[in-house]
Amino acid sequence: MSEQSFIRNAAPTLAGLKTGSLFPFRYESRTRALGELRSLNRRLAPKGLRLLPLRMSDGFAVLYLYRPTMLREDLRNPEAACLLREAGYEDCGEAACLRELYRRFNREEGFPHEIGLFLSYPPEDVRGFIEHRDQGCKCVGCWRVYGDEQAAKCRFAQYKQCTSCYLRQHAQGQPLERLAVKT
Repeated sequence: MSEQSFIRNAAPTLAGLKTGSLFPFRYESRTRALGELRSLNRRLAPKGLRLLPLRMSDGFAVLYLYRPTMLREDLRNPEAACLLREAGYEDCGEAACLRELYRRFNREEGFPHEIGLFLSYPPEDVRGFIEHRDQGCKCVGCWRVYGDEQAAKCRFAQYKQCTSCYLRQHAQGQPLERLAVKT
């Protein structure tokens, strides 16, 4: 995976603006892909980031870049914990939730709807999507908004500006490790 593609998909997480980013990764060799992911983890771990392959099959992976400290905080949110319990998560701790999310990604074709809780989506918007799907959302950006539309639009703009800025800095020679903010 090119660093440019990585940054395009994960700049807000690299910048510490959001808990996690989910994105696709095509590979030819599983062994080589896992080696590349290990290398990225070694480079990003000092900045408080982790990269997990949530699904790998037939030359295609779904990667999750996240900040463990932020994820722990997000999962402590009472509404998020309630949604996870309703979805069948027995333990709302970080490690247990990641194990269950991994199981769900490898059991189902699509994406588990609670994934938004791992990506800094407001719990009210995750609940809105689970309960209403495409009906009744106020706007669509990085996710479907059912709650605070203005706050979501501000976040969408912030994420877009961050991604543009990070891509520009990378094009000017800034390495990935320097773009990742330590939290």
